Amino acid sequence: MRKVVIALSLLLLATASVSPVQGKTKKKQASKPAKAQVIYTGDLAKKVYGYNGPTPLNIHIENGRIVRIEALPNNETPQYFNRVAAKIFPLYEGKTVAEARQLHVDAVTGATYSSEAVIKNIQAGLEQANSSPKRTKKKNK
Repeated sequence: MRKVVIALSLLLLATASVSPVQGKTKKKQASKPAKAQVIYTGDLAKKVYGYNGPTPLNIHIENGRIVRIEALPNNETPQYFNRVAAKIFPLYEGKTVAEARQLHVDAVTGATYSSEAVIKNIQAGLEQANSSPKRTKKKNK
């Protein structure tokens, strides 16, 4: 009998904590959806080459800020390209497009061609972000 009373008590407590009290429910405020865009630089910087070819990127922008830069498949030597990505991408991430366009970024030692290609791709993407965000597209191979 005692087990039944305990079980019923627990059931009542669980039901009471889940069901809302009438008249005291909060309305959820509609938050503004984030303006998100992804700029694919492969089409914007077709003639930009690293050491072993093109270095396309996706630049993720939300509410005018760069939230992430994503390296897409390329033929650069992974050891060098990973160093470039690790040192250059964070310099842009978190910045507004305007702030990022003002940056003067140096190449990573030992990976000059890859660095310069990545920087030019980012610059092309940021220029596109300022000019017409409607023409952006995402490609991920």
